[in-house]
Amino acid sequence: MVYCVGHNIISPLGRGSKENYESVKAGRSGLKRYVNRFADVEPFCASLFDTPQSFVSLCIESIEMALEECHGTIINTQDAQAVFILSTTKGDNLELLKPAQQIAHYFGNPNSPIVVSNACTSGVCAQIIAKRLLETGIYQHAIVIGCDLQTRFIVSGFQSFKALSPDPCKPFSPDRQGLNLGEAVATIIYTREPGEDNQKPAFWTLQAGSIHNDANHLSAPSRTGEGAYRCLMDVMEGFCPADIDLVGVHGTATLYNDDMEEIALERAGLQNVPKSVLKPFLGHTMGAAGVLETIICAMAAKDSNNTSQMLQVIKMLSGFGGVNAAIRIQCE
Repeated sequence: MVYCVGHNIISPLGRGSKENYESVKAGRSGLKRYVNRFADVEPFCASLFDTPQSFVSLCIESIEMALEECHGTIINTQDAQAVFILSTTKGDNLELLKPAQQIAHYFGNPNSPIVVSNACTSGVCAQIIAKRLLETGIYQHAIVIGCDLQTRFIVSGFQSFKALSPDPCKPFSPDRQGLNLGEAVATIIYTREPGEDNQKPAFWTLQAGSIHNDANHLSAPSRTGEGAYRCLMDVMEGFCPADIDLVGVHGTATLYNDDMEEIALERAGLQNVPKSVLKPFLGHTMGAAGVLETIICAMAAKDSNNTSQMLQVIKMLSGFGGVNAAIRIQCE
């Protein structure tokens, strides 16, 4: 069994998972219009930090805050039984391994960090890798960090695709115009065994994960949602749609992605299950999205649970190149 014993989110909505969750719950959005944020870039709508941030420093702060939550479970980052897994699409520069090494070195970790850069699915893929490594017994603890900061290169690239909405995005709306980018860092600490003196139960358990590539197109998703559908069916193995309490969708508000997700969800029988759509509050945070949105989905499920029932939550993502990924977590 793989347990989440600590987590953290830092975004324009707040520093800390609770502050971010409460902001989303209250309907507050970090999206606003930016003019002259980057040289030679047209005005755009996004959720960005007020001042420029250091990628590595931001990751370190998030990890330290997540470690503080591990009450009763001792996470020795200098132990070879702990591994750092960084989810990012750009990593502050194109040398993705460099910031990961700096982060691991700061915490005195002797292992080579793992970098997961699989387009928008990176944050969910990183959690699946953590699960596999912990279950094989190679490591006892996995510190999963997702982070991306926006740059002129990224914003202008999305503008060239005509994928950015000039206004706050409207996922699954008939008049949606595209996505909004976002900045954030999020950390989840997974372990094989919580400490015996743990003062509170694990936040959730990571039950299943799946990755499929439908190889449809460089940027356009499968029109039949095949890859996403297969991921959903994999993580639902042994369960029926009625057993699923919440689905955290990708919800980019782009024309083809939203259509694809709706088709995949309907094929999997999940069309009537409550959905979590977070891009209108935080923007598309890229490498951080899968980590950040898993945390908020779990917090929302626990917040709504007035019984001792175990809640099943699915988080799904899709990305350029036909990549798709999903996980199922169990919240008490």
